[in-house]
This record gives sequence, C-alpha cells and structure tokens, in this order.
Amino acid sequence: MRKILAYPLSIIYYLFFGLTLVVFHPIQWFCFNVFGYKAHKTSVDLLQFCLMRCVNLLFTSQKLINPYKLDNSHPVIIVSNHQSMADIPPLMWYFRKHHVKFVSKKELGKGLPSVSYNLRHGGSALIDRKNPRQAIVAIRKFADYIESTNRAAVIFPEGTRSRDGKPKPFQTKGLETLIKYIPSAIIIPVTINNSWKNLRYGKFPLGIGNNITFTAHKPIKASDFNDTKALLTHIETTIKNSIKI
Repeated sequence: MRKILAYPLSIIYYLFFGLTLVVFHPIQWFCFNVFGYKAHKTSVDLLQFCLMRCVNLLFTSQKLINPYKLDNSHPVIIVSNHQSMADIPPLMWYFRKHHVKFVSKKELGKGLPSVSYNLRHGGSALIDRKNPRQAIVAIRKFADYIESTNRAAVIFPEGTRSRDGKPKPFQTKGLETLIKYIPSAIIIPVTINNSWKNLRYGKFPLGIGNNITFTAHKPIKASDFNDTKALLTHIETTIKNSIKI
C-alpha cells in the first residue's frame, strides 16, 4: 500500500522540486549579479528551505539534533556520511549562519538549474574525481577561501552516497587537505540517518514517510590531536557509530 501511494506523491514531489529549481535559478542570477554575495546567499538559503518543504510532500520529516553551541568566529569543517541528495538542503539550511559550501564533483557544476549556478558562483569547490592532482589543487584553494572568510566547508568522505544506509570506507585525502589548510577550523562530525530510504525503490517512486535525522556531534579542534590519523579515525568512528541501519 505504501509503495502504491508513493507513485502519485512522487509525481507531485518532482513537479514542485523541478519548479523550485527553475524559479530560483533566475532569482539567484539576479541577486548575484545585481546585489552581490549577501543577496545571493539569502536566495540560496530560501531555495534550501523550499526544497526541504518539497520533501515534506512525501510525508517525510527532517530534523537536526544539535545540543552544541557554535559561534561563527571560526571556519568550520562539516564532515558527514552521505545517503541521498536529500542530505544537502538540510545541511545548508540548518548551518546557514556559517555560509555552507561544498566539495562537489565537477559534473554537478553544469546542467542543473539553481544547483549548478550556486556551485559555480557560491564559493564551493568542483573536483574531478578522475584527476587527483586537480582535485587536491581545487580543495587547497577552497580551503584557503574557507580559512580567510570563516565559512563552512562540507565534505562527504565516502565519495559516493550509500544506497542502503551502510557506510562506505572514508576516503580521507580531501579531508586531510582541508584540515591541513584550515588550521583554525572547528570540525563538526554529522551523522545522517534514514535519508537513503527516500531511494529505497529507486528514483521512481520515491520512498515516503521517512524520518530523516541529522545528528551533530561534539565539535572538534584539530589542534587537540597531535596525530592526523588519530583525528581522522576519531571523526569516522564518531559518525559511523551513530548510523542506524
């Protein structure tokens, strides 16, 4: 019965999701080119809010669990597992005061209304996974930007998202580069649960009636660890220990 209901709800979701991206694309362009970064960021924040409301059409809820206070006087590195594209709008919305930017694959830099424009003009890094040298150079430049502006970098060390919620081994080279070149950063491990269930049947129909949670763990100072490997292990263990399958 749930899967049958998922068909019409998925159609409604995709309609509103696509419309939201199309509507906000020119809004972003206008804000960025006429009023500059601040206005553009406001438009992007509103876009994320609307995309989250689209997910609600699937009778799915999204919730941030964060008992820790964090000011915006330091750059931030948000490290998270990755389960679906539904992970991104909540991370951008819940941490919006930190001006969230992403390390993303270059393929997303074109062809997607609103999304591609923001990745190209909003301060995110686009990397070529088939070209490690380009990726490291792009991440280093991105890290310098985050360090100098006290903004937030989001990275998914798994590389590709988990299809069944089970975490994949972390590929830590990109994260190591961020930590190295953002020495004053506060690191926030985040565990995402149940987002993968949006794709339990594939892209159509979508899964419905899920409770997606984003759990922010205790912030970490890289300077508290003398050994980078120990820091990376601590981050990965913290995230994975809270994943519920």
